[in-house]
Amino acid sequence: MRTVVRQYCRVERKERRTADKSAIEWTEATWNPTTGCDRISSGCDNCYALTLAKRLKAMRSAKYQTDGDPRTSGPGFGVALHPDALDIPRRWRDPRTVFVNSMLDLFHARVPLAYVQQVFAVMRETPRHTFQVLTKRASRLAKVAHQIDWPANVWMGVSVEDYAQRERVAQLREVPAAVRFISAEPLLGPLVDLNLDGIDWLIVGGESGQGCRPMDPAWVRDLRDQCASAGTAFFFKQWGGRTPKVGGRHLDGRTWDEMPAPRLLVQA
Repeated sequence: MRTVVRQYCRVERKERRTADKSAIEWTEATWNPTTGCDRISSGCDNCYALTLAKRLKAMRSAKYQTDGDPRTSGPGFGVALHPDALDIPRRWRDPRTVFVNSMLDLFHARVPLAYVQQVFAVMRETPRHTFQVLTKRASRLAKVAHQIDWPANVWMGVSVEDYAQRERVAQLREVPAAVRFISAEPLLGPLVDLNLDGIDWLIVGGESGQGCRPMDPAWVRDLRDQCASAGTAFFFKQWGGRTPKVGGRHLDGRTWDEMPAPRLLVQA
């Protein structure tokens, strides 16, 4: 029993600590005012967040006690709102780059639009930070984008793991964000002739963890070259493998850490 209590206390402390820092190469911190999700495409098959949520539920972490549908989600990974977490960015005095909802898709259908608007209000009220929002639910994003006040410090991205999901890019183009980006992670197939018009940044990464699917270096080089032609910043995150770091992140003898330049937003 004492071991379980000690583990629980460590997890609670880690959650409070790691919100202020992240091991993800393209960001500095994470912020999860919501948690939980459902798998909707092949990129979700080996979801790290689903596995982590199950572990956190078993260790009695308070944010991960809502179970999801076992067909698409799992223990501790049901959609849950955490209004008490909304103030976290306001308490960070120093500017930082923040990945929003590493443990949920903010545009999930079960996250009310009013709550999404609250999240955006916090981001608007903390212009010292840069917020990176990533979704697979590009259709809902495009549908509600006109009901959101888009501040200049919010970058909006979509996940595109293979060619079947390329329509998410067209939907992203409808969003008036200062930076629009694509996360091709895990990259599961070639993305030939990808339309990068209006796309400022592209992140590529291989899958990691148990059952990870291999990524062909030719797919990565092709995306790098497409970015160079389109003037889109290119960021290569990792090759993937049993662990995220095992394959390294060098491509053709170097790292690729290009970052986008935000565009000036025209206020309506």
